Amino acid sequence: MKYKIYKFQFTTGVHLGKDSLEDGEYTLCADTVFSALCQECLKQGKDVFGKLLARTREGKLRFSDAFPFIGDTYYLPKPMLRIANQQQGDSKRKKAYKKLSYIPMDKLEEYLSGNLDVRQEQDKFQDKLGRKETKVSAAVRGLEETMPYRVGIYHFCKQSGLYLILGYEAEEDAMLVETCLESLSYSGIGGKRASGLGRYELRFGQLPADLQQRLEATGNAMSMALSVCLPQDGELEAALEQAHYLLVKRSGFVASETYAKEQLRKRDLYVMQAGSCFRTRFEGDVYDVSDGGSHPVYRYAKPLLMEVIS
Repeated sequence: MKYKIYKFQFTTGVHLGKDSLEDGEYTLCADTVFSALCQECLKQGKDVFGKLLARTREGKLRFSDAFPFIGDTYYLPKPMLRIANQQQGDSKRKKAYKKLSYIPMDKLEEYLSGNLDVRQEQDKFQDKLGRKETKVSAAVRGLEETMPYRVGIYHFCKQSGLYLILGYEAEEDAMLVETCLESLSYSGIGGKRASGLGRYELRFGQLPADLQQRLEATGNAMSMALSVCLPQDGELEAALEQAHYLLVKRSGFVASETYAKEQLRKRDLYVMQAGSCFRTRFEGDVYDVSDGGSHPVYRYAKPLLMEVIS
C-alpha cells in the first residue's frame, strides 16, 4: 500500500463538536472524514459513491483521523502504552504525561523511551496550534421567542491545521479521494458549514521516511491505530489479546435528505480510539449504522496501523 498526506489549512474557524454544540475540538475522526467524502461523491453520482465505498470496504483505501500539524511538524496521538518514566518524578511531571494528547511525530522514540520533555511540548502545542472561541447565536426558526445557544469554534493559527494520511493501492482511487477533498474544501467540513465554517485550502504534505517505514511494517509488532476502528466479530477475540485501547461512542444525525421525512439519529457505534495499540492486526469494516431510514448509512471503522514497538 502507498501513502499520501493531505493538509487542511483552514481559512475560517471550524466547529468540530464532540458531545455538544459548545465543544470546540481540533481533530476530526476518520469516520467523519469518510462521511463527508461520501456526501461529496454522491453529488457526482451514485457510481462515484459506489466506487469509494467498494474500494474502502475492500481495504484498498484507508484513512487516518485528521491530526494537528504546526509548521512542518506532524503530531500523532499519544500511544496507549505504559511509559516507565511517566510514573516517576514529581507530581507536575505525572500530570503533564496525563494531559498530553499528541506528540511530535519526530519525537516518538523520545516519548517511548520516557525522555520527552512533556511540559515543554505541551506548552508549545497549546501556544502555537490555535484557540477556541465560544460564539452566542440565536435560534428563531419555528420558535415564538428567540432562543440563544452557544457554538464552540476553533481557530487554527496561520501555520497550523489538520493533516490526513491516505493509504491506497491504485493511483486512480487516490485521485478520486483527492478530487472530493478539493471539492469539500469549498463547502467546508465539520458542523455549522452554512454559517461559513470549516473551509480550508487543500495542500500536500511530505510523508516522513520514518512514518513510511512504520506504516509498511507487518508481523507481530505492537502497532498503533491512527484512526477510529472496530474489529469484525470474528476478529475481536484475537485483536484484544495484549491490546491497550479506549472505547468511544460515535453517534450523530443522518445528513441525507432522502433518508426519512424528519431528521433521525444514526445507530450508536462504540469504536476504539486512535492511539489504541494492538499486537494482532485486524481488518475492521465499514458498518451500516442506519436505524429505520430508507437506505444504509455507513460509518468507517477500519484501522490504519503504524508500528510503534518492533
